[in-house]
Amino acid sequence: MGFLIVLLVAAAAVSAVNGGVPPRVLTLERVFPANKTVELETLRARDRVRHARILQSFSGGIVDFNVAGTSDPFYGGLYFTKVNLGSPPKEFNVQIDTGSDILWVTCSSCSDCPQSSGFGIDLSFFDVGSSSTASTVSCSDSVCSSIVQTSDASCSEGNQCGYRFQYGDGSGTSGHYVTDLFYFDTIVGPSMVANSSAYITFGCSTYQTGSLTKPDKAIDGIFGFGQHGMSVVSQLSSHGITPKIFSHCLKGDGTGGGKLVLGEILNPAMVYSPLVPSQPHYNLDLQSIAVNGQMLPIDPAVFATSDNRGTIVDTGTTLTYLVVEAFEPFVNAITSAVSQLATPVLSKDTQCYLVTSSINEIFPVVSLNFAGGAAMILKPENYLVHGDPVEGGTPWCIGFQKVQNGVSILGDLVLKDKIFVYDLSKKRIGWADYDCSNDVNVSITSSKDEYRYAGELSESSSSRTTSVLKAVLLHIVAVTLGSSLW
Repeated sequence: MGFLIVLLVAAAAVSAVNGGVPPRVLTLERVFPANKTVELETLRARDRVRHARILQSFSGGIVDFNVAGTSDPFYGGLYFTKVNLGSPPKEFNVQIDTGSDILWVTCSSCSDCPQSSGFGIDLSFFDVGSSSTASTVSCSDSVCSSIVQTSDASCSEGNQCGYRFQYGDGSGTSGHYVTDLFYFDTIVGPSMVANSSAYITFGCSTYQTGSLTKPDKAIDGIFGFGQHGMSVVSQLSSHGITPKIFSHCLKGDGTGGGKLVLGEILNPAMVYSPLVPSQPHYNLDLQSIAVNGQMLPIDPAVFATSDNRGTIVDTGTTLTYLVVEAFEPFVNAITSAVSQLATPVLSKDTQCYLVTSSINEIFPVVSLNFAGGAAMILKPENYLVHGDPVEGGTPWCIGFQKVQNGVSILGDLVLKDKIFVYDLSKKRIGWADYDCSNDVNVSITSSKDEYRYAGELSESSSSRTTSVLKAVLLHIVAVTLGSSLW
């Protein structure tokens, strides 16, 4: 009955638009005979097919993921999310890493890979032969040729398109590329969520070294969010499935967690700084550091981006690393600011402080100042971590580390409790302080920029109340008024 009413309203509207010309008469026939009983599941199946056709008329949306993990180095010091791959879908827990490009998961053929994890999760292994939709990328595939030209791919493993990655902490992985279905929930319009899937190319790890093999750090794989064309963000946006932008909000306190969105999280307090062009990582132009509003005596040239210098935003790094020319003035300024209220102590060559009250009452606010006038304000919990017990108690220690190689890295310690937006179309990164346990507003933009929609997004997509029928009927009216009757 509801569908007939929509057709009548639409026909009347078309008549009015055409200057009173009587609408065309459509003959409607029943799909199912009136004198026969139809099973409910049959009707549901038909509706699912119909709704799928309707959803195909929408181009683009956003994808959201739940986030688990924490920035606390004593509890693993990493954030991860779940992805579903293959047919039937299999779930994998993968680390969120903006410092690398490729999504990879551990292959079932990996003989020396970890079998257990310290994160309280059961490790999963991807079996190409168990997925009816999986295919191994061969050296003759065009996708392999493009990967070889722009990354560490090779064809040394027979006819398989292989890879080898080395990470900053000395760990590494190698394996081969696979193409298979990637499943996700897409928000395609106001109050409209679609269960979606798309073929993507990802790595199947057959060998791992370093921290990747340690049980307390072991996880199913790494979800690279870099700018490379083989990142999931780039693959989905190139097909018009998601916009070329992603966001995260990493919760710092309690058990951690947060939000991860292939799309844009909106916040009126957002400030932006341009990405340094022609860099393989998310490089920002850090220009100065202030403690309690006082600029530190640091030559800006030590932050300048070059082959072996610069400042990188990296969720795959737990702490934050400063070049030695900036690290010493920073620690000296903090020590001076708290000299009357805290007792400085050294623990494992790290500057620490014994305090008797809240760190927010004692330690100063720090400002990292970037190009474009964008300041990243750091509270004490953004640069301090709990140290090992010493005589007199458990101290708070400087969580920044000193590096000699000239590359400063902004890790989870400073990224937590903030919305971060990586706008790859406009080549900029934005951020705003935020309680990541709260809902966030997201912008839904189609690949053709046909519409934008801001709505609340909670930590779990299952908690969203959807009204698909209402959205479908509104879409039918819109299509009918456009003289494209079904």
